[in-house]
Order: sequence, then C-alpha cells, then structure tokens
Amino acid sequence: MTPRISVVIPVYNEGANIVRCLDRILRAVTLSCEILIVYDMVQDSTVPFAREIGRRDARVRPMLNTYGRGPANAIRFGIAAAKAPVVVVTMADGSDDPRQIDELARLVDRGVVVAAASRYMPGGQQVGGPRVKGMLSRWAGRLLYWFARTGTRDATNSFKAYDSEFVRQVGIESRAGFEIGLELTAKATRLRLPVAEIPTIWLDRQLGETNFDVGRFLPSYLRWFRFAFGRRLTLEKVQSRLPAAPMEENEPSWQQ
Repeated sequence: MTPRISVVIPVYNEGANIVRCLDRILRAVTLSCEILIVYDMVQDSTVPFAREIGRRDARVRPMLNTYGRGPANAIRFGIAAAKAPVVVVTMADGSDDPRQIDELARLVDRGVVVAAASRYMPGGQQVGGPRVKGMLSRWAGRLLYWFARTGTRDATNSFKAYDSEFVRQVGIESRAGFEIGLELTAKATRLRLPVAEIPTIWLDRQLGETNFDVGRFLPSYLRWFRFAFGRRLTLEKVQSRLPAAPMEENEPSWQQ
C-alpha cells in the first residue's frame, strides 16, 4: 500500500540520537507513512541504529545517498526516493515537533504545494539557537511575506511538507546546504501556487552539535531570497533553470 506521507530525514553522525528522534516520529504520526533516513556514507554513526529500528519497523528505510555529500543532496535523494504524494522534510536533531507532520500533510492534501511550520507567525516560537542566525531568518521571512507574498513568514525553515508532484515538476537546484525549503517556497511564489503555514515551536537541539554554518550557506540563501521577488513565471520557465543531472548520480536505492 502506498503511504500517505514520506518523511525525509538527512543525517550526519547522529549515532544513538536517531533512536529518540524516530521513536517520537513513529508515536506522533497517525497517517500511513514511510521514514527515509538518508546518510552519505556507510561509516556514518547513525547507520547501525537506523538499520536496527528498520528491522523492527518496516516504515523506517535507511538509504545511502548517491547524489553527493551534504544535506541538500541528501534531501534531494530522499525526495526522489519517496513513494508518497506528500513529502515532509524534518531534521534528526529533535528541534521540530513531529506531532505537526500530520497537520502539514493534510494542508497539502487540501491543495497547497508547500506547507510550512512557522516559528515567526502568531503562536510560533524559536527557543534557543544562534542569535545571528535567528535574527537573519526572522527578518528574511518577514520581508518575503510582506513584499514577495510568499504565504509563510518562515520561508527558511526546513520543516515543511511538499506536494511530491510539484517538487518533481519544478526540480531542486540547491546542492549545498539547507536552503531547499527556501528554494521551493520561492518557486511556488513565482508560479503563484498556494503556500500555507501553521505555527510551530522550534527547540534548539539538546544533544550533539549543529552542522549549520551561516557564513558558508548565506550566499545560497540570498540567491533564493532574491528569486522570490518578481513577476509570475511559467512552469516551463522554471524548468529551464534546472541543471543537467550529473552522470554519477544513481537511482535511489534502499540500503537496509
């Protein structure tokens, strides 16, 4: 049976932390789902724990990313491998609230192409995290919401649900960091497709260290921030931007 939701989780040396993350998601999600744990190398410390849970619960599918290292490639790989009509991207660090996965997916069921969990709308909150990163994210979200009419005040948050067909049509150009959420929101905005949001409380990770580097990823975020502003585009125009698939990319495969 085809699941209703594919949950994509990029991981990098989460180790035993993934056990708590998966336990919370498996308890919280009530809709039929698959959970794709996408790692870059078989030596990743997350792998043995994810495989053990996958042996006990068929919804969990550890997958080796063959699109190239880094979170953007892992997310692209996971979305390409997803079986469900709705894809939800969430992080392994426990910052996102898995109880909201069902709600985000239901928004997509109702017709939106991007459903965002928003820290910056009424009822939302960000607890902890780097101050500069939070300030930049908050003001970028406000400017995009007010002037580009993105439909969400938190375009940079990675915790989003997507219409799978929409993502396949517009493609993903990002290859570096976590800017895919902003890219797909910007593309939906330029295509004048519906984007919606629900409030979320984001908690800074309690275990391990973040891999996010503001200085390294900022140029990519600025690229999509600028792209969100502009007149309506056709799908053909958006598709014409897509890079050719590199020869070394393989079809997604399940590595149990």
